[in-house]
Amino acid sequence: MSAKLKGRGTWQNPVGRFERLHLDPEPGEASGGSGAAPVPTRFFRDTSRSLIVSNDSPDVGFDFSINPYRGCEHGCIYCYARPYHEYLGLSAGLDFETMIFVKERAPEILRAELSRRSWRGEPLALCGVTDAYQPVERRLGLTRRCLEVLADCRQPVSIFTKSALVARDADLLAELARHDAAHVWLTVTTFDEALRRVSEPRAATADARLDAVARLAERGIPAGVMLSPVIPGLTDHEIPALLERAREAGASYAWFSLLRLPRGVRTLFEQWLADHRPGEASKVLGRLAQVRGGRSCDGGFGTRMSGDGPMAEVVGQLFENARRRAGLAAGPPPLSSASFRRPARECPLFDGQGGEDPSSGNGQA
Repeated sequence: MSAKLKGRGTWQNPVGRFERLHLDPEPGEASGGSGAAPVPTRFFRDTSRSLIVSNDSPDVGFDFSINPYRGCEHGCIYCYARPYHEYLGLSAGLDFETMIFVKERAPEILRAELSRRSWRGEPLALCGVTDAYQPVERRLGLTRRCLEVLADCRQPVSIFTKSALVARDADLLAELARHDAAHVWLTVTTFDEALRRVSEPRAATADARLDAVARLAERGIPAGVMLSPVIPGLTDHEIPALLERAREAGASYAWFSLLRLPRGVRTLFEQWLADHRPGEASKVLGRLAQVRGGRSCDGGFGTRMSGDGPMAEVVGQLFENARRRAGLAAGPPPLSSASFRRPARECPLFDGQGGEDPSSGNGQA
């Protein structure tokens, strides 16, 4: 019987590619299986002294981003960020969704970085690697505290999330939107709730995400949907229905990206297919190869998000036709830095800890 862990995207925990030594657990000890005990989420302090990171990729839509957390409890099986945990000496598998690193000082660091003379209010992406509105945010409020800094500075920000919790911060986002300094993307993948529960086990339902779109739009905050990832042979047929429902919810723009499986994510995804969608595995992997030049991931700029070849063109045309029928723009209005203002005073970074201890509550969830 294939091993499974309820509430987790994967039961696998392969050794990180940078590790020379590893311990092989006894069968069933760390790989789940029928009757396996739930694996708790553990939280750790991340003592990073910088927050804003830059990238020079021409196809991600932003040059600077911030991430209050490392790892993501949503547990999406296909997540391209999973391999980042290997740089911490951990696994891209179960470790990624059960060992979350919390940047407790993120708001203070952010305020200091926005105070620098070299910073000109360039737009920031909130998330980009892991979701800033993952479940622990409801308890810690770390992302909201970062948004308070952004709102105080009128710092333009673009948010990407698959959590309805983003609507909690509509007051701050509405203030930023008054200065053309905020827009939000809700990532939506499927209306098949059985599929969502095993592919994105701790993320919000599609209905909850679209409800968040509606709540944001009602406050005058530009809100749209990102269909990401579209999985050829599994979810691509849902594109028209997803876009139509997004329009009804109040979305004003939409875009998509095709599934890509970098490094060890392919192995995790193949096992996931075997566990949950065995009858469709060969079709999905075959079509993925068709849009990725025979590979599982194409890292080339210009094609890594949209794929290449006839099958990718079919999916792209399906999306484009559905987007136009729904009356959705291909992207949000541009963010403006015109109202950006530096913080009233620079905040010392290390003058005491403050904030809630992320390991409170026994360090488990």
